[in-house]
Amino acid sequence: MSSIFTKIIQGEIPSYKVYEDDLCYAFLDIRPLREGHTLVIPKKEVDYIFDIDEELYTILLKTARKIALAIGKAIPCDRVGMTVVGLEVPHAHIHLIPISAISDMNFSNKPMELSSVEMANIAKKIAAEIL
Repeated sequence: MSSIFTKIIQGEIPSYKVYEDDLCYAFLDIRPLREGHTLVIPKKEVDYIFDIDEELYTILLKTARKIALAIGKAIPCDRVGMTVVGLEVPHAHIHLIPISAISDMNFSNKPMELSSVEMANIAKKIAAEIL
């Protein structure tokens, strides 16, 4: 059975897409810890990030770097934090979160509530900064 992320990639479930190429897809987390919280995933469905073959793993991390740099330009923050948890969805993914304090990356924090218009605008701002 396809993961929710595979369904997003295939367009079966809508997303606030930030970036897409042949191998990776990046979109806003719908339960963001901070404005601009973005997920970067390989299009190939692999549950555990360290099970991804080395070539795709390298591409995924390079893509995450590209997206993080764009987030840093588009969203006011001191840094863009990166984490991989991998328990909530059986499809490898990297969280990129604009932060100004370590507590900004605490997954126990209540997610932000943003409107669909706000989410679409954030996605456009980040996408516009991708080189």
